Amino acid sequence: MPSKDTLFALSLFPYLGFLWFIHRSGQTPRLALIGFYFLLVFVAVTIPAGIYAKVQYGEALANVDWLHGSAESLLTLTNILIVLGFNQAIAEHHSQKKP
Repeated sequence: MPSKDTLFALSLFPYLGFLWFIHRSGQTPRLALIGFYFLLVFVAVTIPAGIYAKVQYGEALANVDWLHGSAESLLTLTNILIVLGFNQAIAEHHSQKKP
C-alpha cells in the first residue's frame, strides 16, 4: 500500500486534469474557476507548512494549531470562491429566464 504522502502527490495529476477540462470547457463560472485554481495555492502552502511543523515542532501539521489553522484558511477561501462563483452563475441564469 502506498504511503499517504505518495497518494497525496499522485492525486495532483487527476486534479490538474480536472482543471484542464473545466478550463477548456468554457462553461465554468470565472470566480468558481479561480477558486478551483486557488486550491493549488492551498496545496503549495500546506506542503512547506507540514515540513516546517515537523522540523520546528516535531509534530504533524494537524497538531500545530496556528500553522494548521492558517493553512486551512486558504481551503476555506477556496470553498468560498467556488460557492460564490456558482451562486453568481445561478443568479445570472435565473435573471436571463425572466421575461
